[in-house]
Amino acid sequence: MDVVPVVELQNLEVKLGGRTILDGLNGSLSGHCIGLLGPNGSGKSTLINTLLGFYPPSSGTAHIFGEDIKGKIKQLRALIGYMPESDAFIADMTGVRFVRYMAELSGLPAREAMERAHEAFFYVGLGEARYRKVGTYSLGMKQLVKLAQALAHGPKLILLDEPTNGLDPEARQRMLQLVRDIRDTGKVHVVISSHLLHDIEECCDEVLILNKGRIAALCNLEEERKANLKFLELEVNNENGFVHAIHQLGCECASFGNGRLKIVLPENIQLRRIYELAAEHTVQIRRMNYRRDSLEDIFLKAMEGRQEMVKGSANGRI
Repeated sequence: MDVVPVVELQNLEVKLGGRTILDGLNGSLSGHCIGLLGPNGSGKSTLINTLLGFYPPSSGTAHIFGEDIKGKIKQLRALIGYMPESDAFIADMTGVRFVRYMAELSGLPAREAMERAHEAFFYVGLGEARYRKVGTYSLGMKQLVKLAQALAHGPKLILLDEPTNGLDPEARQRMLQLVRDIRDTGKVHVVISSHLLHDIEECCDEVLILNKGRIAALCNLEEERKANLKFLELEVNNENGFVHAIHQLGCECASFGNGRLKIVLPENIQLRRIYELAAEHTVQIRRMNYRRDSLEDIFLKAMEGRQEMVKGSANGRI
């Protein structure tokens, strides 16, 4: 039985003020926690607003849980929780009353909405502050209230737009842990829009990278981690046939002159084999930096248009 994608984009184009903001997006996303990544102005917030039905597609469409946003957006909104980047509070309301109000707007009866509001406040760790007015909350508390109202009505999908924006390191880690906890329940799918690579790498199993309104890369981070590519940066005293021997071993290797090498080490090749080859060719390894492929590598390749090592294809399904 085929799994219904969480979000599916079908030649999605969005124009605002006569300018194309999203340009022919095609792709299928099915992760428990999906990262939406890209530089400022890449179209991340526009895509979220389109999925919420605030911006109509000029052509193409998108599906959420198999339902077309063009025809079913009202029904879909009941299944979606949204945490906006900017504050959108009624300052004189108490926190719990505000979250109850938002849950009612999402379709819950008043009594159930109030129960869920209390539960959401305790879940995000603000139970003791729930009767204070929202206008008195700190920045970190306001971010947590935005998360609480996104969760209160029991959505199947939550869209988080820059959830750690402006937070200090401790509050940021707290927010990311909450996102991971939500992800790990397996009951709610999460889409995080962020310009912070670390936030996406900490939480997400799938990532969509946008650049200038187009898909630059779409990849499954879990598969990338399982592939376990290892990158070595070496500085040697001389190459002396060393590079050729590394190629013969089945590794990718590039020389940048002055004994500087970059090597991709496949999973079946152990690091000690590189030391053995160096000894066989009387090559001295002066410096070595050993790391695995990261989201930063994927992102930089996507921005440069070099996607040969990114699993999955731009404008395509994983």
